[in-house]
Amino acid sequence: MKRKFCVITGTRAEFGLLYWLMKEIQMDEKLQLQIIATAAHLSPEFGKTVHEIEKEFKVDKKVEMLLSADTTSSIAKSAGLGMIGLADALHELKPDMVVLLGDRFETLAAAFTSAISRIPVAHIHGGELTEGAVDESFRHAITKLSNLHFTSTEEYRKRVIQLGEQPHRVYNVGAVGIDNFIRLSLLNRDELEKRIDFSFGKKNLLITFHPVTLEESTAERQFGELIEVCRSLEDTKIIFTKANGDADGRIINEMIDRFVQTHPDRSVAYVSMGQLNYLSAMKHVDAVVGNSSSGIIEAPSLKVATVNIGDRQKGRIKAVSVIDCLPDSQSILAALQKVYQKDFLNVCQSIENPYGNGGASAKISQIISSIPLDGLITKPFYDIPVNV
Repeated sequence: MKRKFCVITGTRAEFGLLYWLMKEIQMDEKLQLQIIATAAHLSPEFGKTVHEIEKEFKVDKKVEMLLSADTTSSIAKSAGLGMIGLADALHELKPDMVVLLGDRFETLAAAFTSAISRIPVAHIHGGELTEGAVDESFRHAITKLSNLHFTSTEEYRKRVIQLGEQPHRVYNVGAVGIDNFIRLSLLNRDELEKRIDFSFGKKNLLITFHPVTLEESTAERQFGELIEVCRSLEDTKIIFTKANGDADGRIINEMIDRFVQTHPDRSVAYVSMGQLNYLSAMKHVDAVVGNSSSGIIEAPSLKVATVNIGDRQKGRIKAVSVIDCLPDSQSILAALQKVYQKDFLNVCQSIENPYGNGGASAKISQIISSIPLDGLITKPFYDIPVNV
């Protein structure tokens, strides 16, 4: 009998990272892939990206959970709705294991529901730090609700063990997103310009900025500082990808729309570019700007600079191609000026990505297909020996 592995995904970025693992499971004759799409995937406001999944895979269940608001109370209520819907979906699908990635509230709802349902969870990208986001707590909570762990660096593996997880259940496999650069044929500039109906210029930036969820009502002010810098830039084309469904995400998206409306000749915005377009754009820009994890984890593989603004990604391991700056216009502008300095450009061309060189999806698939499932649901706490 085939082992049934259920991948639960709620956002466009998460699906892009899970894509090759889903392909590995799908191609393994010993495994059966199940997919539950939820949250932003089902929302027209966020591009209804479930259609992108359905181009490649069968979606077994769709679980509505995302309320049409971006307040903290609506996010909490959405998580509750997710647990209700996921409980029914998991009861019907009866998977042998649930596969989750990351640190979002949708993922926490899925981990909690799986644990209550006595279904073991394989968690990808645990042990990381994002001190400016409430997701920091979510990620560690998901670790404690999970039974197998696949981290992106050895330091993160040690941190998961520090949380009391058995070492033999924690695997450092590298970042799954890097598989895209090995297994996808990225578009050249002409192909990309035709696909997104936008022409690149002398200088080009890819901007993704999300709310810093541990800071109250800072989204408008911080993103306003970045917009002020964008207005001042000369000979620069800008591609915006919009914020996710976190609290205050709509504020950022409205500001993006206003900027693009007043600067249509040099900017464009997308709710969802799709993985191929997004990564191809990353390849052809001078820098990834904002506070998205893609600038930290994926951009270094393309030798592309990252301007990382504010505290959302604070604590993450970073390549030397990542320039940290404060969320104010002066600091952002100084970071952008560094991007174009010859010495820094040379540094970018010689960097190694601390998140590995790819192959994580195949490693994870091999492990979950062969590991004994009996007794996996129990979680004896691992105490690290301490010299007193």
